Amino acid sequence: MDKQLRNEVFETAKSWVLEAGERIRENIDAPRQIETKSNPNDLVTEMDQQTEQFFAEKIRSKYPEHFLLGEEGFGDDLTELKGTVWIVDPIDGTMNFVHQKRNFAISIGIYVDGIGEIGLIYNVMEDVLYTAKRGEGAYKNDWKLPELNHERPLHQSILALNTTWMIPENPYIEHTGVQELVKKLRSTRSYGSAALEFAFVAEGVMDGYLTMTLMPWDFAAGAILVKEVGGVVTQADKEPLNLLEKSTVLASRSPIHDEIIDQYVSLKKAKSDR
Repeated sequence: MDKQLRNEVFETAKSWVLEAGERIRENIDAPRQIETKSNPNDLVTEMDQQTEQFFAEKIRSKYPEHFLLGEEGFGDDLTELKGTVWIVDPIDGTMNFVHQKRNFAISIGIYVDGIGEIGLIYNVMEDVLYTAKRGEGAYKNDWKLPELNHERPLHQSILALNTTWMIPENPYIEHTGVQELVKKLRSTRSYGSAALEFAFVAEGVMDGYLTMTLMPWDFAAGAILVKEVGGVVTQADKEPLNLLEKSTVLASRSPIHDEIIDQYVSLKKAKSDR
């Protein structure tokens, strides 16, 4: 994607994200239609569905040659990432949206032939928009985010981590390694929105984010932001992210990335079994 086209698509996507966020804020106290998906805690609301439909209609009207990969069923059935693909999570952190009415985000990553060109994460209730364009850095609203700290050691780091990975019953990772990691770290946090956790890593207020199960719409935008400030984003076995499948993810400052994986992450299942 050439720079002129990238700028045009970016400005269009930004305006749509802000419009969608305003709609959500205006209806934040409306009665919710809440359903469950894969399990009782995997929630979806009519607002998730309406917001993804909003983006689907906008994209297909203005960019009919583009594709949409989305969470709520309004996207295309993709087996490859050829062409321009918008990877959309209309509300990342639906449980927070339902229970807290805050701490959720709209997340959009725009990829061309598998390369991340544009990332947008909108913290809706805080009215804070994180953005990135490939090769041009990342921004929090109009403030350009600095390069991530390359000096701070792991024992002085704060990691976004769901501590359920510490229990023996989790099916993905050896819990003892995670327990040792938590002991090593300065502290952990869990915000309930993968998109916001990526944004906080890009901002430098978190040193990393480790998780065992994310879908592409959870990490597509955030991976672009983190890379634009000098961070590293891979699967938890150092393999590249797969934008068409569920994945493990470690996004972090570069100096601690290999240390976390090599010393503390031992996956229980082969990649094909996730």
